[in-house]
Amino acid sequence: MSEGIGAPVKRKEDKRFITGKGKYTDDIRMENQTYAAFVRSPHAHAEIKGIETSAAEGMSGVIAVLDGAQLTGDGIGNLICGWAISSKDGSPMNMGAWSALATGKVRYVGDAVAVVVAESKDEAQAAAEAVEVSYNELPVAASIAAALAEGAPEIHENAPGNVIYDWELGDGDAAEAALAGAAHVTEMDITNNRLAPNAMEPRSAVATYDDAEDHYTLYSTSQNPHVARLVLSAFYQVAPEHKLRVIAPDVGGGFGSKIYIYPEEIVCLWASMKTRRSVKWTAERTESFLTDAHGRDHVTKARIGFDADDRIVGFKVSTKANFGAYMSLFSSAVPTYLYATLLSGTYDIPAIHCEVLACYTNTVPVDAYRGAGRPEASFVVERLMETAAREMGKDPAELRRVNFVKEFPYQTQVIMNYDSGDFEGNMNQAMEAADWSGFAVRKAEAANRGKLRGIGMACYIEACGIAPSAAVGSLGAGVGLWESAEVRVNPVGTIEVLTGSHSHGQGHETTFAQVVAERFGVPLDSIQIVHGDTDKVQFGMGTYGSRSGPVGISAIVKACDKVEVK
Repeated sequence: MSEGIGAPVKRKEDKRFITGKGKYTDDIRMENQTYAAFVRSPHAHAEIKGIETSAAEGMSGVIAVLDGAQLTGDGIGNLICGWAISSKDGSPMNMGAWSALATGKVRYVGDAVAVVVAESKDEAQAAAEAVEVSYNELPVAASIAAALAEGAPEIHENAPGNVIYDWELGDGDAAEAALAGAAHVTEMDITNNRLAPNAMEPRSAVATYDDAEDHYTLYSTSQNPHVARLVLSAFYQVAPEHKLRVIAPDVGGGFGSKIYIYPEEIVCLWASMKTRRSVKWTAERTESFLTDAHGRDHVTKARIGFDADDRIVGFKVSTKANFGAYMSLFSSAVPTYLYATLLSGTYDIPAIHCEVLACYTNTVPVDAYRGAGRPEASFVVERLMETAAREMGKDPAELRRVNFVKEFPYQTQVIMNYDSGDFEGNMNQAMEAADWSGFAVRKAEAANRGKLRGIGMACYIEACGIAPSAAVGSLGAGVGLWESAEVRVNPVGTIEVLTGSHSHGQGHETTFAQVVAERFGVPLDSIQIVHGDTDKVQFGMGTYGSRSGPVGISAIVKACDKVEVK
Protein backbone atom coordinates (compact mmCIF):
# COMPACT_ATOMS: atom_id res chain seq x y z
CA MET A 1 0.00 0.00 0.00
CA SER A 2 1.26 3.46 -0.88
CA GLU A 3 2.39 5.66 2.00
CA GLY A 4 2.87 8.69 -0.22
CA ILE A 5 0.93 11.92 -0.61
CA GLY A 6 -2.71 11.57 0.46
CA ALA A 7 -2.37 8.04 1.82
CA PRO A 8 -4.28 7.37 5.09
CA VAL A 9 -1.25 6.63 7.25
CA LYS A 10 -0.74 6.81 10.99
CA ARG A 11 0.95 10.08 11.90
CA LYS A 12 4.58 9.49 12.77
CA GLU A 13 4.62 11.98 15.64
CA ASP A 14 1.39 10.92 17.31
CA LYS A 15 2.71 7.98 19.31
CA ARG A 16 4.81 10.16 21.57
CA PHE A 17 2.08 12.78 21.87
CA ILE A 18 -0.85 10.54 22.74
CA THR A 19 1.26 8.49 25.18
CA GLY A 20 2.55 11.58 26.98
CA LYS A 21 6.12 11.11 25.71
CA GLY A 22 6.43 14.42 23.88
CA LYS A 23 9.35 16.56 24.97
CA TYR A 24 8.49 20.21 25.45
CA THR A 25 10.68 23.04 26.70
CA ASP A 26 9.29 22.74 30.23
CA ASP A 27 10.37 19.08 30.21
CA ILE A 28 14.03 20.06 29.80
CA ARG A 29 16.11 19.47 32.95
CA MET A 30 19.69 20.70 32.99
CA GLU A 31 22.25 19.49 35.52
CA ASN A 32 22.74 22.85 37.25
CA GLN A 33 19.32 24.28 36.53
CA THR A 34 17.86 27.25 38.38
CA TYR A 35 14.51 28.97 38.03
CA ALA A 36 13.54 32.51 37.09
CA ALA A 37 10.57 34.53 38.30
CA PHE A 38 9.82 38.00 36.99
CA VAL A 39 8.81 41.05 38.95
CA ARG A 40 6.12 42.74 36.86
CA SER A 41 4.50 46.13 36.97
CA PRO A 42 1.00 46.30 38.47
CA HIS A 43 0.59 49.70 36.79
CA ALA A 44 -0.20 50.47 33.14
CA HIS A 45 1.99 53.59 33.14
CA ALA A 46 4.43 54.69 35.81
CA GLU A 47 7.92 55.95 36.51
CA ILE A 48 10.20 53.53 38.35
CA LYS A 49 11.50 55.48 41.36
CA GLY A 50 13.47 52.67 42.99
CA ILE A 51 13.92 48.91 43.30
CA GLU A 52 14.69 47.46 46.74
CA THR A 53 16.07 43.92 46.45
CA SER A 54 17.84 43.30 49.78
CA ALA A 55 14.97 41.36 51.37
CA ALA A 56 14.64 39.11 48.33
CA GLU A 57 18.38 38.56 48.07
CA GLY A 58 18.47 37.25 51.64
CA MET A 59 15.75 34.66 51.13
CA SER A 60 16.31 30.93 50.95
CA GLY A 61 17.60 29.61 47.63
CA VAL A 62 18.01 32.99 45.96
CA ILE A 63 21.05 33.21 43.69
CA ALA A 64 20.56 36.65 42.12
CA VAL A 65 18.11 39.51 41.74
CA LEU A 66 18.76 41.42 38.50
CA ASP A 67 17.25 44.58 37.04
CA GLY A 68 17.16 46.65 33.87
CA ALA A 69 20.09 48.88 34.78
CA GLN A 70 22.34 45.83 35.03
CA LEU A 71 20.95 44.38 31.81
CA THR A 72 21.52 47.49 29.73
CA GLY A 73 24.83 48.05 31.50
CA ASP A 74 26.01 44.73 30.08
CA GLY A 75 25.20 45.93 26.57
CA ILE A 76 22.02 43.92 25.97
CA GLY A 77 20.07 45.74 23.25
CA ASN A 78 16.44 46.80 23.07
CA LEU A 79 13.78 44.64 21.44
CA ILE A 80 13.08 45.77 17.89
CA CYS A 81 10.42 45.73 15.20
CA GLY A 82 11.86 44.01 12.15
CA TRP A 83 9.87 45.56 9.28
CA ALA A 84 10.33 49.28 8.64
CA ILE A 85 7.25 51.26 7.61
CA SER A 86 7.31 54.88 6.48
CA SER A 87 4.51 57.42 6.86
CA LYS A 88 2.82 59.19 3.96
CA ASP A 89 5.34 62.02 4.19
CA GLY A 90 8.27 59.60 4.00
CA SER A 91 9.25 59.89 7.65
CA PRO A 92 10.30 56.64 9.39
CA MET A 93 8.14 54.93 11.98
CA ASN A 94 8.57 56.01 15.59
CA MET A 95 9.93 52.90 17.32
CA GLY A 96 10.06 53.42 21.07
CA ALA A 97 12.75 51.84 23.25
CA TRP A 98 11.82 48.45 24.72
CA SER A 99 14.28 47.02 27.21
CA ALA A 100 13.81 43.39 28.22
CA LEU A 101 13.73 44.69 31.81
CA ALA A 102 12.18 48.12 32.09
CA THR A 103 14.39 51.06 32.97
CA GLY A 104 12.98 54.37 34.11
CA LYS A 105 9.39 53.67 33.11
CA VAL A 106 6.80 50.90 32.75
CA ARG A 107 4.21 51.10 30.00
CA TYR A 108 1.72 48.26 30.56
CA VAL A 109 0.56 45.95 33.32
CA GLY A 110 2.98 43.03 33.18
CA ASP A 111 6.00 45.00 31.98
CA ALA A 112 9.00 43.16 33.48
CA VAL A 113 11.04 45.22 35.97
CA ALA A 114 13.38 42.66 37.56
CA VAL A 115 14.09 38.94 37.62
CA VAL A 116 14.85 36.61 40.53
CA VAL A 117 16.99 33.52 39.94
CA ALA A 118 16.70 30.82 42.61
CA GLU A 119 17.26 27.12 43.22
CA SER A 120 13.56 26.26 42.92
CA LYS A 121 10.52 27.72 41.24
CA ASP A 122 8.73 28.28 44.54
CA GLU A 123 11.77 30.07 46.02
CA ALA A 124 12.06 32.28 42.94
CA GLN A 125 8.38 33.24 43.06
CA ALA A 126 8.46 33.93 46.80
CA ALA A 127 11.51 36.17 46.41
CA ALA A 128 9.97 38.00 43.45
CA GLU A 129 7.05 38.94 45.68
CA ALA A 130 9.55 40.35 48.20
CA VAL A 131 11.13 42.75 45.70
CA GLU A 132 9.83 46.24 46.47
CA VAL A 133 9.44 48.60 43.52
CA SER A 134 8.54 52.24 44.10
CA TYR A 135 6.41 53.76 41.35
CA ASN A 136 5.14 57.21 40.47
CA GLU A 137 1.90 56.48 38.64
CA LEU A 138 1.27 58.37 35.40
CA PRO A 139 -1.93 59.04 33.41
CA VAL A 140 -2.96 56.08 31.27
CA ALA A 141 -4.09 55.78 27.65
CA ALA A 142 -5.54 52.27 27.37
CA SER A 143 -7.45 52.62 24.10
CA ILE A 144 -6.96 54.02 20.61
CA ALA A 145 -9.33 56.88 21.30
CA ALA A 146 -7.57 57.77 24.56
CA ALA A 147 -4.10 57.57 23.02
CA LEU A 148 -4.98 59.81 20.07
CA ALA A 149 -7.00 62.35 22.07
CA GLU A 150 -5.68 65.86 22.51
CA GLY A 151 -3.51 66.05 25.63
CA ALA A 152 -3.11 62.27 25.88
CA PRO A 153 -0.26 61.01 28.08
CA GLU A 154 2.97 60.53 26.15
CA ILE A 155 3.93 56.85 26.10
CA HIS A 156 7.23 57.19 24.20
CA GLU A 157 9.02 60.51 23.96
CA ASN A 158 9.96 59.91 20.31
CA ALA A 159 6.32 59.34 19.27
CA PRO A 160 4.45 62.68 19.43
CA GLY A 161 0.73 62.18 19.92
CA ASN A 162 1.50 58.46 20.41
CA VAL A 163 1.55 58.02 16.61
CA ILE A 164 3.88 55.35 15.23
CA TYR A 165 3.18 55.97 11.56
CA ASP A 166 0.49 57.36 9.25
CA TRP A 167 0.68 55.12 6.17
CA GLU A 168 -1.29 54.72 2.96
CA LEU A 169 -1.66 52.42 -0.02
CA GLY A 170 -3.58 52.98 -3.24
CA ASP A 171 -4.90 56.04 -5.06
CA GLY A 172 -6.81 58.29 -2.67
CA ASP A 173 -7.95 60.79 -5.30
CA ALA A 174 -9.28 58.07 -7.59
CA ALA A 175 -11.15 56.39 -4.74
CA GLU A 176 -12.71 59.69 -3.60
CA ALA A 177 -13.76 60.58 -7.15
CA ALA A 178 -15.34 57.15 -7.64
CA LEU A 179 -17.27 57.42 -4.39
CA ALA A 180 -18.44 60.93 -5.23
CA GLY A 181 -19.98 59.67 -8.48
CA ALA A 182 -21.40 56.43 -7.09
CA ALA A 183 -25.11 55.60 -7.31
CA HIS A 184 -24.97 54.10 -3.83
CA VAL A 185 -22.42 54.36 -1.03
CA THR A 186 -22.33 52.12 2.03
CA GLU A 187 -20.40 53.48 5.00
CA MET A 188 -19.57 51.59 8.19
CA ASP A 189 -17.62 51.95 11.42
CA ILE A 190 -16.11 48.56 12.23
CA THR A 191 -14.29 47.41 15.35
CA ASN A 192 -12.07 44.35 15.15
CA ASN A 193 -11.61 43.56 18.82
CA ARG A 194 -8.36 42.66 20.55
CA LEU A 195 -7.63 38.97 21.06
CA ALA A 196 -5.33 37.16 23.48
CA PRO A 197 -3.64 34.01 22.13
CA ASN A 198 -3.88 30.99 24.39
CA ALA A 199 -1.83 28.05 23.13
CA MET A 200 -2.12 24.86 25.17
CA GLU A 201 1.59 25.07 26.00
CA PRO A 202 2.64 28.35 27.66
CA ARG A 203 5.86 30.05 26.62
CA SER A 204 8.99 28.64 28.21
CA ALA A 205 12.76 29.07 28.03
CA VAL A 206 15.77 27.16 29.34
CA ALA A 207 19.06 29.01 28.87
CA THR A 208 22.56 27.68 29.49
CA TYR A 209 25.85 29.55 29.29
CA ASP A 210 28.99 27.46 28.88
CA ASP A 211 31.83 29.65 30.16
CA ALA A 212 34.49 27.19 28.97
CA GLU A 213 33.38 27.66 25.35
CA ASP A 214 31.78 31.08 25.77
CA HIS A 215 28.69 29.52 24.19
CA TYR A 216 24.96 29.84 24.82
CA THR A 217 22.16 27.31 24.33
CA LEU A 218 18.50 28.27 24.43
CA TYR A 219 15.59 25.84 24.49
CA SER A 220 12.55 27.85 23.52
CA THR A 221 8.89 27.54 22.54
CA SER A 222 9.62 29.05 19.13
CA GLN A 223 7.98 28.78 15.72
CA ASN A 224 11.22 29.86 14.01
CA PRO A 225 14.42 29.08 15.96
CA HIS A 226 16.79 30.33 13.26
CA VAL A 227 15.14 33.74 13.18
CA ALA A 228 15.26 33.77 16.99
CA ARG A 229 19.00 33.14 16.90
CA LEU A 230 19.49 35.84 14.26
CA VAL A 231 17.59 38.48 16.21
CA LEU A 232 19.14 37.57 19.58
CA SER A 233 22.57 37.90 18.03
CA ALA A 234 22.34 40.75 15.54
CA PHE A 235 20.04 43.12 17.42
CA TYR A 236 19.99 42.22 21.09
CA GLN A 237 23.73 41.50 21.33
CA VAL A 238 23.21 38.49 23.58
CA ALA A 239 25.91 36.48 21.79
CA PRO A 240 27.54 36.15 18.36
CA GLU A 241 25.44 33.96 16.08
CA HIS A 242 28.02 31.16 15.95
CA LYS A 243 28.13 31.16 19.76
CA LEU A 244 24.38 30.68 20.19
CA ARG A 245 22.35 27.52 19.64
CA VAL A 246 18.54 27.70 19.67
CA ILE A 247 16.50 24.53 20.00
CA ALA A 248 12.73 24.43 19.66
CA PRO A 249 11.66 20.92 20.76
CA ASP A 250 8.03 19.84 20.65
CA VAL A 251 5.87 22.97 20.74
CA GLY A 252 2.26 22.84 21.86
CA GLY A 253 0.66 25.35 19.52
CA GLY A 254 1.73 28.80 18.46
CA PHE A 255 -0.89 30.59 16.31
CA GLY A 256 1.64 33.35 15.65
CA SER A 257 2.29 34.18 19.29
CA LYS A 258 5.51 32.14 19.34
CA ILE A 259 7.10 33.76 16.28
CA TYR A 260 8.65 36.58 18.27
CA ILE A 261 11.50 37.06 20.67
CA TYR A 262 10.15 38.12 24.05
CA PRO A 263 11.94 39.74 27.00
CA GLU A 264 11.99 36.47 28.95
CA GLU A 265 14.23 34.60 26.48
CA ILE A 266 16.71 37.47 26.43
CA VAL A 267 16.75 37.76 30.21
CA CYS A 268 17.19 34.01 30.78
CA LEU A 269 20.21 33.91 28.45
CA TRP A 270 21.74 36.96 30.11
CA ALA A 271 20.97 35.67 33.63
CA SER A 272 22.63 32.36 32.81
CA MET A 273 25.79 34.22 31.88
CA LYS A 274 25.59 36.33 35.07
CA THR A 275 25.05 33.37 37.40
CA ARG A 276 27.00 30.69 35.48
CA ARG A 277 23.95 28.45 35.94
CA SER A 278 21.22 27.21 33.62
CA VAL A 279 18.10 29.35 34.01
CA LYS A 280 14.58 28.12 33.35
CA TRP A 281 11.33 30.04 33.10
CA THR A 282 7.85 28.82 32.22
CA ALA A 283 4.92 31.21 32.12
CA GLU A 284 2.01 30.85 34.46
CA ARG A 285 -1.28 31.14 32.56
CA THR A 286 -1.80 34.61 34.06
CA GLU A 287 1.59 35.68 32.70
CA SER A 288 0.59 34.39 29.28
CA PHE A 289 -2.46 36.63 29.22
CA LEU A 290 -0.37 39.56 30.44
CA THR A 291 2.64 39.19 28.16
CA ASP A 292 2.00 37.05 25.05
CA ALA A 293 1.57 39.35 22.05
CA HIS A 294 -2.11 40.07 21.50
CA GLY A 295 -3.82 40.27 18.11
CA ARG A 296 -6.10 42.54 16.03
CA ASP A 297 -7.42 45.69 17.81
CA HIS A 298 -8.43 47.82 14.82
CA VAL A 299 -11.00 50.57 14.53
CA THR A 300 -12.00 51.20 10.92
CA LYS A 301 -14.17 53.59 8.95
CA ALA A 302 -14.87 52.27 5.46
CA ARG A 303 -16.87 53.39 2.43
CA ILE A 304 -17.71 51.40 -0.68
CA GLY A 305 -19.52 52.73 -3.74
CA PHE A 306 -21.59 51.04 -6.47
CA ASP A 307 -22.82 52.20 -9.87
CA ALA A 308 -26.36 51.81 -11.19
CA ASP A 309 -25.54 48.27 -12.36
CA ASP A 310 -24.45 47.23 -8.83
CA ARG A 311 -20.76 47.15 -9.73
CA ILE A 312 -18.22 48.41 -7.22
CA VAL A 313 -16.61 51.65 -8.38
CA GLY A 314 -14.55 52.67 -5.38
CA PHE A 315 -13.47 51.59 -1.90
CA LYS A 316 -11.87 53.71 0.81
CA VAL A 317 -10.66 52.41 4.19
CA SER A 318 -9.29 54.33 7.16
CA THR A 319 -7.96 52.15 10.00
CA LYS A 320 -6.52 52.99 13.39
CA ALA A 321 -4.35 50.17 14.74
CA ASN A 322 -3.43 49.67 18.40
CA PHE A 323 0.15 48.41 18.81
CA GLY A 324 0.11 48.36 22.59
CA ALA A 325 3.00 49.68 24.66
CA TYR A 326 5.83 48.62 22.32
CA MET A 327 6.42 47.58 18.73
CA SER A 328 6.76 43.79 18.60
CA LEU A 329 8.90 42.03 15.98
CA PHE A 330 6.48 41.98 13.01
CA SER A 331 3.81 44.33 14.35
CA SER A 332 4.34 47.05 11.76
CA ALA A 333 3.53 44.76 8.81
CA VAL A 334 0.24 43.38 10.14
CA PRO A 335 -2.11 46.36 9.59
CA THR A 336 -0.25 47.50 6.47
CA TYR A 337 1.28 44.98 4.08
CA LEU A 338 -0.62 41.97 5.43
CA TYR A 339 -3.92 43.88 5.55
CA ALA A 340 -4.27 46.61 2.96
CA THR A 341 -2.95 44.41 0.16
CA LEU A 342 -6.00 42.14 0.52
CA LEU A 343 -8.72 44.79 0.48
CA SER A 344 -9.73 43.93 -3.07
CA GLY A 345 -10.85 40.55 -1.77
CA THR A 346 -12.44 38.45 -4.52
CA TYR A 347 -13.84 41.53 -6.27
CA ASP A 348 -13.00 43.66 -9.29
CA ILE A 349 -12.55 47.08 -7.69
CA PRO A 350 -11.10 49.79 -9.95
CA ALA A 351 -10.16 52.26 -7.20
CA ILE A 352 -8.99 51.44 -3.66
CA HIS A 353 -7.30 53.54 -1.03
CA CYS A 354 -6.32 52.53 2.49
CA GLU A 355 -4.75 54.64 5.22
CA VAL A 356 -3.52 53.24 8.51
CA LEU A 357 -2.71 55.24 11.62
CA ALA A 358 -0.78 53.13 14.12
CA CYS A 359 -0.50 54.19 17.75
CA TYR A 360 0.88 53.25 21.14
CA THR A 361 -1.34 52.55 24.14
CA ASN A 362 -0.66 51.37 27.69
CA THR A 363 -1.61 47.79 26.87
CA VAL A 364 0.06 44.49 25.99
CA PRO A 365 2.01 44.73 22.70
CA VAL A 366 0.13 43.54 19.61
CA ASP A 367 1.51 41.44 16.76
CA ALA A 368 0.55 38.73 14.25
CA TYR A 369 -2.10 36.26 15.39
CA ARG A 370 -4.01 33.66 13.32
CA GLY A 371 -4.01 35.13 9.85
CA ALA A 372 -2.41 38.42 10.81
CA GLY A 373 -4.07 41.16 8.75
CA ARG A 374 -5.86 38.83 6.39
CA PRO A 375 -8.90 38.12 8.61
CA GLU A 376 -9.08 41.81 9.43
CA ALA A 377 -9.23 42.72 5.73
CA SER A 378 -11.80 40.02 4.93
CA PHE A 379 -13.94 41.15 7.86
CA VAL A 380 -14.04 44.72 6.57
CA VAL A 381 -14.73 43.77 2.95
CA GLU A 382 -17.42 41.21 3.69
CA ARG A 383 -19.22 43.28 6.33
CA LEU A 384 -19.50 46.03 3.74
CA MET A 385 -20.70 43.71 0.97
CA GLU A 386 -23.37 42.15 3.18
CA THR A 387 -24.54 45.53 4.49
CA ALA A 388 -24.56 47.06 1.02
CA ALA A 389 -26.73 44.21 -0.26
CA ARG A 390 -29.27 44.84 2.48
CA GLU A 391 -29.26 48.61 1.92
CA MET A 392 -29.73 48.16 -1.83
CA GLY A 393 -32.33 45.42 -1.49
CA LYS A 394 -30.12 42.95 -3.35
CA ASP A 395 -29.49 39.28 -2.79
CA PRO A 396 -26.06 39.07 -1.05
CA ALA A 397 -24.94 36.22 -3.27
CA GLU A 398 -25.97 38.01 -6.45
CA LEU A 399 -24.23 41.24 -5.46
CA ARG A 400 -21.07 39.25 -4.95
CA ARG A 401 -21.57 37.36 -8.20
CA VAL A 402 -21.79 40.59 -10.18
CA ASN A 403 -18.54 41.86 -8.69
CA PHE A 404 -16.34 38.75 -8.67
CA VAL A 405 -13.08 38.87 -10.58
CA LYS A 406 -13.68 36.66 -13.64
CA GLU A 407 -10.69 37.26 -15.91
CA PHE A 408 -7.16 36.26 -14.95
CA PRO A 409 -4.46 37.20 -14.35
CA TYR A 410 -5.96 40.11 -12.42
CA GLN A 411 -3.94 43.03 -11.08
CA THR A 412 -5.53 44.53 -7.98
CA GLN A 413 -5.17 48.19 -7.06
CA VAL A 414 -3.34 47.17 -3.88
CA ILE A 415 -0.23 45.40 -5.24
CA MET A 416 -1.39 41.78 -5.34
CA ASN A 417 -1.78 39.96 -8.66
CA TYR A 418 -4.16 37.02 -8.87
CA ASP A 419 -3.02 34.42 -11.38
CA SER A 420 -6.14 32.26 -11.28
CA GLY A 421 -9.41 31.64 -9.49
CA ASP A 422 -13.03 30.58 -9.77
CA PHE A 423 -14.72 32.65 -7.09
CA GLU A 424 -18.21 32.22 -8.51
CA GLY A 425 -17.76 28.46 -8.76
CA ASN A 426 -16.49 28.32 -5.17
CA MET A 427 -19.52 30.24 -3.94
CA ASN A 428 -21.92 28.06 -5.91
CA GLN A 429 -20.40 24.92 -4.41
CA ALA A 430 -20.66 26.34 -0.90
CA MET A 431 -24.28 27.39 -1.41
CA GLU A 432 -25.18 23.93 -2.71
CA ALA A 433 -23.43 22.20 0.20
CA ALA A 434 -25.25 24.46 2.68
CA ASP A 435 -28.64 24.03 0.93
CA TRP A 436 -28.85 27.80 0.63
CA SER A 437 -32.08 27.69 -1.39
CA GLY A 438 -33.78 25.64 1.31
CA PHE A 439 -33.00 28.08 4.10
CA ALA A 440 -36.44 29.77 4.08
CA VAL A 441 -38.11 26.46 4.92
CA ARG A 442 -35.65 25.77 7.74
CA LYS A 443 -36.11 29.29 9.09
CA ALA A 444 -39.89 28.94 9.17
CA GLU A 445 -39.66 25.56 10.87
CA ALA A 446 -37.36 27.00 13.53
CA ALA A 447 -39.73 29.93 14.08
CA ASN A 448 -42.56 27.48 14.77
CA ARG A 449 -40.42 26.14 17.61
CA GLY A 450 -39.75 29.62 18.96
CA LYS A 451 -36.17 29.63 17.61
CA LEU A 452 -34.35 32.16 15.46
CA ARG A 453 -32.26 30.89 12.57
CA GLY A 454 -29.87 32.95 10.44
CA ILE A 455 -27.58 32.40 7.51
CA GLY A 456 -24.67 34.31 6.06
CA MET A 457 -21.73 33.98 3.74
CA ALA A 458 -18.28 35.40 3.22
CA CYS A 459 -15.92 35.18 0.27
CA TYR A 460 -12.27 35.91 0.81
CA ILE A 461 -8.72 35.68 -0.44
CA GLU A 462 -6.32 33.68 1.74
CA ALA A 463 -2.85 35.05 1.04
CA CYS A 464 -0.78 32.25 2.50
CA GLY A 465 2.60 30.70 1.80
CA ILE A 466 4.53 33.94 2.10
CA ALA A 467 7.70 33.47 0.06
CA PRO A 468 10.09 35.35 -2.24
CA SER A 469 8.06 37.33 -4.76
CA ALA A 470 7.93 40.64 -6.56
CA ALA A 471 5.11 41.65 -4.22
CA VAL A 472 6.97 41.15 -0.94
CA GLY A 473 10.10 42.64 -2.46
CA SER A 474 8.23 45.79 -3.40
CA LEU A 475 6.93 45.98 0.17
CA GLY A 476 10.40 46.17 1.65
CA ALA A 477 10.88 42.63 2.99
CA GLY A 478 14.46 42.64 4.23
CA VAL A 479 14.73 38.86 4.51
CA GLY A 480 14.22 36.54 1.59
CA LEU A 481 11.26 34.64 3.08
CA TRP A 482 12.67 31.54 1.38
CA GLU A 483 12.87 28.15 3.01
CA SER A 484 15.65 25.59 3.09
CA ALA A 485 15.81 21.81 3.00
CA GLU A 486 18.50 19.15 2.86
CA VAL A 487 17.80 15.53 1.96
CA ARG A 488 20.42 12.97 3.04
CA VAL A 489 20.36 9.37 1.82
CA ASN A 490 22.29 7.24 4.29
CA PRO A 491 24.39 4.19 3.26
CA VAL A 492 21.77 1.77 4.59
CA GLY A 493 18.99 3.41 2.57
CA THR A 494 17.33 5.48 5.28
CA ILE A 495 16.67 9.13 4.56
CA GLU A 496 17.03 12.23 6.72
CA VAL A 497 15.23 15.43 5.77
CA LEU A 498 16.50 18.59 7.43
CA THR A 499 14.04 21.44 7.13
CA GLY A 500 13.91 25.03 8.31
CA SER A 501 10.12 24.75 8.74
CA HIS A 502 9.18 24.08 12.34
CA SER A 503 6.25 21.93 13.43
CA HIS A 504 4.14 22.98 16.38
CA GLY A 505 1.07 20.88 15.68
CA GLN A 506 0.94 20.85 11.87
CA GLY A 507 2.14 17.24 11.45
CA HIS A 508 5.27 17.94 9.41
CA GLU A 509 6.93 14.69 10.44
CA THR A 510 4.21 12.82 8.57
CA THR A 511 3.34 15.06 5.64
CA PHE A 512 6.93 15.95 4.77
CA ALA A 513 7.90 12.27 4.97
CA GLN A 514 5.02 11.32 2.68
CA VAL A 515 6.36 13.64 -0.02
CA VAL A 516 9.76 11.95 0.15
CA ALA A 517 8.24 8.45 0.36
CA GLU A 518 6.25 9.05 -2.81
CA ARG A 519 9.25 10.48 -4.61
CA PHE A 520 11.70 7.66 -3.80
CA GLY A 521 9.36 4.73 -3.10
CA VAL A 522 10.73 4.05 0.37
CA PRO A 523 8.78 3.10 3.52
CA LEU A 524 7.61 5.96 5.69
CA ASP A 525 9.39 4.49 8.72
CA SER A 526 12.75 4.85 6.98
CA ILE A 527 12.38 8.63 6.71
CA GLN A 528 13.25 11.01 9.56
CA ILE A 529 12.30 14.69 9.58
CA VAL A 530 14.77 16.87 11.51
CA HIS A 531 13.80 20.41 12.47
CA GLY A 532 13.96 22.93 15.28
CA ASP A 533 17.70 22.94 16.05
CA THR A 534 20.00 25.62 14.66
CA ASP A 535 23.07 23.40 15.13
CA LYS A 536 21.57 20.56 13.07
CA VAL A 537 19.58 22.35 10.39
CA GLN A 538 20.82 24.94 7.92
CA PHE A 539 19.23 28.37 8.20
CA GLY A 540 15.45 28.46 7.73
CA MET A 541 12.68 31.01 8.08
CA GLY A 542 10.30 28.95 10.23
CA THR A 543 6.58 28.30 10.25
CA TYR A 544 3.87 30.95 10.06
CA GLY A 545 1.36 32.26 7.52
CA SER A 546 0.49 28.75 6.23
CA ARG A 547 3.86 28.56 4.47
CA SER A 548 5.08 25.08 5.46
CA GLY A 549 3.40 23.32 2.55
CA PRO A 550 3.86 25.73 -0.33
CA VAL A 551 7.33 26.92 0.70
CA GLY A 552 8.77 24.28 3.04
CA ILE A 553 7.69 21.31 0.92
CA SER A 554 8.77 23.10 -2.26
CA ALA A 555 12.28 23.31 -0.80
CA ILE A 556 12.18 19.57 0.02
CA VAL A 557 11.07 18.73 -3.52
CA LYS A 558 13.96 20.76 -4.96
CA ALA A 559 16.37 18.96 -2.62
CA CYS A 560 14.93 15.64 -3.84
CA ASP A 561 15.61 16.80 -7.41
CA LYS A 562 19.29 17.16 -6.54
CA VAL A 563 19.38 13.70 -4.97
CA GLU A 564 17.96 12.23 -8.17
CA VAL A 565 20.56 14.03 -10.27
CA LYS A 566 23.31 12.50 -8.14
